[in-house]
Amino acid sequence: MGRTGLIFKIILLSYLAYLLYFLATTDGPAGFDYHPPFALFILDTINLFIHEAGHFFLRLFGMWIYVFGGSFFQCFVPLLLLIVTWRQNPSQTPYPAFWLGENLVNVSIYIRDAPYRHLRLIAKGVIHDWSWLLSDNLDSAETLGVIVFICGLLICAAGLVAGFYFVVRSFREDAVAVENSGNR
Repeated sequence: MGRTGLIFKIILLSYLAYLLYFLATTDGPAGFDYHPPFALFILDTINLFIHEAGHFFLRLFGMWIYVFGGSFFQCFVPLLLLIVTWRQNPSQTPYPAFWLGENLVNVSIYIRDAPYRHLRLIAKGVIHDWSWLLSDNLDSAETLGVIVFICGLLICAAGLVAGFYFVVRSFREDAVAVENSGNR
């Protein structure tokens, strides 16, 4: 990989680090002053379509699976991409790992909103998934949401660490290749 590619990866990973900081320090969409960076706005819009597709595809399997299916699909699609990417080219795994972690953070906000139902849903009168799923034990929403949130942040951070590791490794391999070609 050339220097330009390495610089681009460093810039991209640095931006993902900024997004991770934003995710870790912001209250999320429940806050009135929520203005995510443009990249997160686009990513959240894509995530919403995947979430709704989960409801659509799992509708046949009963009400519980139907309601859970949105959040499940929202995390399962990036997980599948992470697995496929790992098998094809491990150095590219930081990006789907970050996406998976960001989705978990997103779902954690939805879970923690279950007792309050402050989040704006896509239409009036629709079921708040996690309020329905946790209806027998809404007190557990905060704990479950925090656990999912921490898992999401850890996966994002692991993706970033892996990304910087692969950049450093690629830089070193390029330096060795240049040095070896100069010794001939």
